[in-house]
Amino acid sequence: MKIAVDAMGGDYAPAVVIEGITTALYDFPEHELVIVGHLAKLAYHLEKYGLSGHPRIRLVHAESVVEMSEPSTNALRGKKDSSITICAKLMKDREVDAIVSAGHTGAAVAATKVLVRTLPGIDRPALAANIPSQTGRFILMDAGANPDCEGANLVQFALMGEIYAQYLFKSERPSIGLISVGGEDIKGNDLTKGAFKMISRLPINFVGNVEGDTIFEGAADVMICDGFNGNVFLKCCEGMAKATMFWLKNAFSRNPLRMTGAMLAKNAFRELKTIGDAEELGGVPLLGVNGICIIGHGSSSPRAVRNAIRVAIDMGKFGLNEKIARRINETGCQFAELKRQVAEIVGSHPNADSKAKESR
Repeated sequence: MKIAVDAMGGDYAPAVVIEGITTALYDFPEHELVIVGHLAKLAYHLEKYGLSGHPRIRLVHAESVVEMSEPSTNALRGKKDSSITICAKLMKDREVDAIVSAGHTGAAVAATKVLVRTLPGIDRPALAANIPSQTGRFILMDAGANPDCEGANLVQFALMGEIYAQYLFKSERPSIGLISVGGEDIKGNDLTKGAFKMISRLPINFVGNVEGDTIFEGAADVMICDGFNGNVFLKCCEGMAKATMFWLKNAFSRNPLRMTGAMLAKNAFRELKTIGDAEELGGVPLLGVNGICIIGHGSSSPRAVRNAIRVAIDMGKFGLNEKIARRINETGCQFAELKRQVAEIVGSHPNADSKAKESR
């Protein structure tokens, strides 16, 4: 398997990326890595870690990088020679099987969607975030790739999430939930109510609507929503985790007795920290593109880079994309067919005629 690594992506690139690659080369000796980045800026780090002339490394020059402050479209317009764009071109030309980047998430989504394209029948790719819960972990889809979605997109997210959960949780029949404002099927907005009707027809383990206060109680293995709400939810989780640690530190530092208690409980705090350890996960997969794409956090460490490469390898071995494409076909959920079903659902709505008159 050949994996392209965006060496310029991330807050601490290229140093941490090259260090992570060094570990990955040792841990995964059967695979080749294509390092994409500004060769002059990489030279010192390649020499430092003894990677110059390595037989399982190919270097590809990228003149620029899409900065975090820049719009996603720069990957395709203003900076066609950026490291993430060149990674996507390598996948498009089938020179690599996977992409790993800790750089600009939006740029990675834009470049892969436009250049690599999606799997047959899939309209949009989705970011599948892996989040801890009281009963283990759950998958959030979409975590930010698509701010605006149609009901048909959510249906495809449900099927992609099902396959990803089979890989991640080793479960043959993972449960799928639709994030909404109420458990009943009549609750929600037009997007969720339409998606509910379509998802409930699928041959999957659909548990229905899931309210926000039960998400962390293990209500479902996969939680489906549009990318706007998914990204807000994800960022809120990250913010709450930071705030909780801040509150705990303040509470335990108020007097010597509490500080002693904190020292005695330090192992428990270490265990708590590992529950949300993003470095072990490596990154978030962009499901639905015609190739494997793992997007890491901007603050990724060498360990996170190494694990992102591991995840790409494992997903390739599992045949994730092939199974997603097969599932889309066998359920008849190609996007064009789903659009037709949506039209039928809208047409059968009791207020369809009045809504049509209002639109005129």
